[in-house]
Amino acid sequence: MNLFERSVDVTKPFPFIYFTTYFEEVFKRNFDSSYSDTVIFCIGTDRSTGDCLGPLVGYKLKNMRLKNVHVFGSLDEPVHAKNLEMYLNQLSEFPKPFVIAIDACLGKIDRVGYISIKEGPLTPGAGVNKKLPSVGNISITGIVNVSGFMEIAVLQNTRLSLVMNLANVISGGIRYNLWKFFGPNPSFTTNIDANINYMQET
Repeated sequence: MNLFERSVDVTKPFPFIYFTTYFEEVFKRNFDSSYSDTVIFCIGTDRSTGDCLGPLVGYKLKNMRLKNVHVFGSLDEPVHAKNLEMYLNQLSEFPKPFVIAIDACLGKIDRVGYISIKEGPLTPGAGVNKKLPSVGNISITGIVNVSGFMEIAVLQNTRLSLVMNLANVISGGIRYNLWKFFGPNPSFTTNIDANINYMQET
């Protein structure tokens, strides 16, 4: 089965606009009112530069005050290989959670700096040959470096500036869209919508 997927290159102009548009598209295709909660599942560890994408996104989103929106994973409390199953078990506390899974990954050299937003779960640790449970109704991955050899060392030697750029785009796009869907003040997004439409047309 082919799952719907979009991708954004953060090194090109206006990555926030494209990510916001594509995330909304994927979110709308999969989310409906039957879900009780939205859980943003940010996977990774702050002990590795390349693998800290998820915790950085969680750190930037953890103070978001939206009803029934929860963030698992941050710089202070990362979700990683050793505690992943514990956090997965916590999902059972919600009647029917919609899970947005976020993680770093390795890829081809010409795809470094891309963000992928797709339907379906991601499998944490696959890039470094770890077998961990899959998670997510939809998933977001940021390609932080090149795959194929010495993956753990490659993650340790990833540029922090790239990871920060990926985290800023992902967290900003998610925050904007979830405020748009669940926020108490719809006018909050009106000006941003106008700017996005203007920049797409120019």
